[in-house]
Amino acid sequence: MMTRRLIATAALLAAAGLGAPAHAQQNIRLTAAAGHPPVFLWVKLVDEFFIPEVDKRLAAGGKHKIEWTRAWGGTLIKLGAESKGIGDGVADLGFVSTIFEAAKFPMQNVSYYAPFGTDDIGVVTQVVNDMQNRIPAMGQAWSKNNLVYLGGAALDAYHIWTSFPLKSVDDLKGRKITAPGPAANWIKGTGAVAVAVAGNLNTYYEDIKSGVSNGVITFATGAWGAKVHEVAPYITKVNFGAQYAGGIAINKPRFDKLPPEVQKVLREVGAEYSQRFAAAQAQAAAALLKKAEEAGAKLSELPAAERKRWADTLPPIAKTFAADLQGKGLPGDQVLHGFMDGLKKAGAQPARDWAGK
Repeated sequence: MMTRRLIATAALLAAAGLGAPAHAQQNIRLTAAAGHPPVFLWVKLVDEFFIPEVDKRLAAGGKHKIEWTRAWGGTLIKLGAESKGIGDGVADLGFVSTIFEAAKFPMQNVSYYAPFGTDDIGVVTQVVNDMQNRIPAMGQAWSKNNLVYLGGAALDAYHIWTSFPLKSVDDLKGRKITAPGPAANWIKGTGAVAVAVAGNLNTYYEDIKSGVSNGVITFATGAWGAKVHEVAPYITKVNFGAQYAGGIAINKPRFDKLPPEVQKVLREVGAEYSQRFAAAQAQAAAALLKKAEEAGAKLSELPAAERKRWADTLPPIAKTFAADLQGKGLPGDQVLHGFMDGLKKAGAQPARDWAGK
């Protein structure tokens, strides 16, 4: 009789979920890394939004918990080597700056070869994100490097900081302008002389101060920290457009071994990271331009007619970019058309149709 009662009681407890200990929470260890320090917003939001939000959502489920190790500022993987570091498993997850890894991610740099698009950071990010889902070769650029793409980021619109007033394209003639990477294409045909970049944002100040250059093409959130406005106080809002910079990626074998619930959360928060970053970056850029003006810089906007004239002055850099990709067996034409069509569908009005005749 007693045995029957014990069995019955055990059955009731089991039905109520009280007869045995709950499933133990699974702890997962992940190392997140980036070449840049968290003073840069794209890393700061991985640290202060992406990771905490992933933790919050997993805690709500109660089944999984991630124990994070953070390694920012090149302490584990260096700038320009993030894709290899994460792909090789040195770090599990991090921000990959595709602008510094053009050899591995040439198609992702399409915005740099189609300037004068839009200053809407969210639009540029979403267009490139959509293209990576829609154009197989763009998505494969990540998987071929042993990575799973989670969410992207674009830099605020590039403008020009100069030591002289700039009111028209003609004012560039004979001037030496520091133009990093593909931005050197943005002054071709203007009469300006492109100054090769040997360093980074921190070298712009000394280059202009010493007369190596008369100005620089850059973006507000980068220029402020380098105090460029102190030596190049004329800030002309040319709006070369927001530029796709890279995104959060995770080591593919590591991702594939994660529970489906964790994979889902990482993808969802990665998508939200893109939106959060766009809004925060736009707000920061506007605030820093205002601060530069308050500090004595002279802020102006290039007239629309001059902006279009500048865009039309440039050689067909986008067509050259697309042809170069085609020559390497990559869908350059599809990438260029996809980017321009994406901007237009989002309501942007590029100053030049780079995919047109």
